[in-house]
Amino acid sequence: MIVAQAVGRALAELGARVAFGVVGSGNFHVTNALVEHGVRFVAARHEGGAATMADAYARMGGTVGVLSVHQGPGLTNAMTGITEAAKSRTPMIVLAGEAAEPLSNFHIDQAALAVAVGAVAMRVESAATAVADTVRAFHLATRDRRTVLLNLPLAVQNQPLETDFPLLLATAATTSPEPASQASARPVPGVASLPGPGTASRVAAGTIAELAEVLGGARRPIFVAGRGARHARAELEALAGRCGALLATSAVARGLFRGSPWDLDVSGGFASPLAAELIRESDVLVGWGCALNMWTMRHGALIGPSTTVVQVDLEAGAIGAHRPVGLGVVGDTAAVAREVTGLLAATQAAPSPGRRTPETADRIAREIAWRDVPYTDESGGGRVDPRTLSIGLDDLLPAERVVSVDSGNFLGYPAMFLSVPDEYGFCFTQGFQSVGLGLATAVGAALAQPGRLPVAALGDGGALMAAAELETVVRLGLPMVIVVYDDEAYGAEVHHFQPGGYPLDQVRFPPVDIAAIGRGFGCAAVTVRERADLAAVSTWLDGPRDRPLLVHAKVTADHGSWWLEEAFHGH
Repeated sequence: MIVAQAVGRALAELGARVAFGVVGSGNFHVTNALVEHGVRFVAARHEGGAATMADAYARMGGTVGVLSVHQGPGLTNAMTGITEAAKSRTPMIVLAGEAAEPLSNFHIDQAALAVAVGAVAMRVESAATAVADTVRAFHLATRDRRTVLLNLPLAVQNQPLETDFPLLLATAATTSPEPASQASARPVPGVASLPGPGTASRVAAGTIAELAEVLGGARRPIFVAGRGARHARAELEALAGRCGALLATSAVARGLFRGSPWDLDVSGGFASPLAAELIRESDVLVGWGCALNMWTMRHGALIGPSTTVVQVDLEAGAIGAHRPVGLGVVGDTAAVAREVTGLLAATQAAPSPGRRTPETADRIAREIAWRDVPYTDESGGGRVDPRTLSIGLDDLLPAERVVSVDSGNFLGYPAMFLSVPDEYGFCFTQGFQSVGLGLATAVGAALAQPGRLPVAALGDGGALMAAAELETVVRLGLPMVIVVYDDEAYGAEVHHFQPGGYPLDQVRFPPVDIAAIGRGFGCAAVTVRERADLAAVSTWLDGPRDRPLLVHAKVTADHGSWWLEEAFHGH
């Protein structure tokens, strides 16, 4: 066995299930080894698409993503997707061939490239350390939730192992790797530590008591859960029931509290008017595994002048990173919630009703969804209002769906008008806000949630950037609905700069028959100019769904979406 084969086998035995990539000479053997040992390999048409597929697969599958690319240009092609994964702390392994010779035309400083975007750079150093290096990379990715570049020098890949593979793997498995960063170990003033997942429940009682006291005295508490709390629904709902808290999420955790009568859906720029009102009026706001960044808090506008802000996160460095907090607790969100619930149960005669009144429940049931907010339908002149389009699709598409979105002016419409069944029904790869990742996101999400209808919501700009991956969708036989919100422009830039009277020729484009492009790749396709045209979607849903459906929607573009004004406050 050579090193490249050992790396692939080690990842397979560690639990990797699916890998994405584009194969070149530098990653040929490691990719074949993955496949030989049971890992499904999904060939993308571009490394950028492959990287985002791996990212989305990890997010929606609750597992590690694996990306395999060629040295040099294979890695640089993938960097935007890798950057998104790194910024979002997606557990992902990037296998990249590496040309170590400085005179090679493939040579670049790949480690520096990874570090520059927030990923962890590692290297397989020799045959003697290959398995241990791979195990360490895998553990860093999964335990620390990091995107790890594992460089595979070409000369090292061909070295034979001199020790039996099972012995190397068994030895490596007993060695605990160092954390990718010591930042989380630095003390933070006013912050006490709690255990991470699987550790003994030894807590800093003073801080737990303080958090319990804050919640015990709250009259209008709100919980905002982020990606770091997706495993803690039961614990958070139990604590919320004890202290009377309403429930909301960041965009990446959308759907976590679906089905609860106290679910306000997403906090931030996507929040409906009622959600924003209830969040802003809260006297205690607790962020659980949530950055409380400018998007989730609307640049602070959702925090009332007398609101006590609390943040619970697994990493001390996250506490107060985006805004001042009155109390911070470092620890696993589920563990913290359990401890606080126990303290409140021991000190309260009965649960506090908080904001949980029949009147509030009635308002949430009637007003919290964006589709229930009255609007004037602006469809006409051969163009459909994106709100009307999205509501029509929401009515037609089955409830068991996984919605993936691209970036652009259109973004809020599918993100908030298309409902999702739970926290694994919405894939939001927008930490880096790169246009063009949506279609690849939908591929990864579809493979992670094969029992659901995959829905890709794209703008015309992102759809044309990613058009090559339409072939991947068709080749994989995914019964995907691809909705293109076409305003014939980079709409965000149009609406951002138009009020200033700037020329917009560079961000507006002539019409493109995107439906015809879809048909050329093998998709079924329909052009939608009014709600009645969605009948073709119903027909496709009633059929065999043996090829993807591309819905080319000519949408109105008279003004920017409601969330865009909020977004550009940070630019």
